[in-house]
Amino acid sequence: MVSWWRFRVWFSLFLLAVGLSGLTAACQLQATLPDGRPAQVNLTLSSFAVTQKAHEAIMPLFAAQWEHDHQQKVRFRTSYGPSGSQSRAVIDGLEADIVHFSLGLDVDRIAKAGLIRPDWANQAPHNSIVTTSVCALITRQGNPKNLQTWQDLTRQGVTFVTANPKTSGAARWNFLALWGSVTQTGGTPEQAKQFVTEALRHVVALPRDGREATDAFLKQGQGDALINYENEVILARQKGQSFSYTIPPVNILIENPIALVDKYVDKHGTREVAQAYIDFLYTPQAQEIFAQYGFRPVDPAVLAAHQQEFPPVPTLFTVADLGGWEKVQAQFFANGALFDQIQQQNRAS
Repeated sequence: MVSWWRFRVWFSLFLLAVGLSGLTAACQLQATLPDGRPAQVNLTLSSFAVTQKAHEAIMPLFAAQWEHDHQQKVRFRTSYGPSGSQSRAVIDGLEADIVHFSLGLDVDRIAKAGLIRPDWANQAPHNSIVTTSVCALITRQGNPKNLQTWQDLTRQGVTFVTANPKTSGAARWNFLALWGSVTQTGGTPEQAKQFVTEALRHVVALPRDGREATDAFLKQGQGDALINYENEVILARQKGQSFSYTIPPVNILIENPIALVDKYVDKHGTREVAQAYIDFLYTPQAQEIFAQYGFRPVDPAVLAAHQQEFPPVPTLFTVADLGGWEKVQAQFFANGALFDQIQQQNRAS
């Protein structure tokens, strides 16, 4: 009898707590400013994993400025992970207001699903590219094999690691850097195919994504070199990891786009504040933070101030120089396209 009485008291207190919690949440949801605007706006950002530290540093600065200017709080919800996975999550129902991805192909995928306007690249400065990088050639400490160019990867006795471009967005940039090192210096597509075919014969590991590729090289000791983003290299060295790296003089500009997810900002009523956050990312203050975390700024003045960390690349081309993402995807990475053909040829030889 006593235990039953205690249970009833405990259960009553539990229901009271739940009711108070729900009431508090409801009050918070209903809190408005004198002019009728909500007292707090919730913004959801979906981004590729290595931007996390930068966004975490930028968001409080934006929130403070927005509250000062608009007397309205901004709360951020975030989702970080591989760019392709984040893109698919948004299509599958992750109601992100803003996406920041490692390549335009992932934004295009959401646009084709009807969630983002087709002309998204025209909606922000620099064709909606907010951060950039280049491909780096990471070597063992001291670079004992003196690997300086992409062509060095085909020398006898040299092996390297790169992620698989069929499963990794980052690895597509790697493949295009190899390809463009020929076509953007006067070589023909046939010569580029011969070079990339030979280079891929020297790949000792082709992991699923950039993180696994880094682990294969650094933790498992595979290969003499690893191809990865410059920004990931800088971030790894900031964490105390020891290795050498070089930026090959013929390189591709890795362009990371930002975009509103139109369907969701309109559904949430967050278009104004979401657009303001995107605009803030282009300010010198935010661009400086991106630079501190290894990304090449798109602001020319901020980039110039970090010239020592981001040395100019003599021959720098873009995916547009190769025909754009739609053409590149069909030519190189679709099922049965050039990458599959090269892999099949190398397995047969």
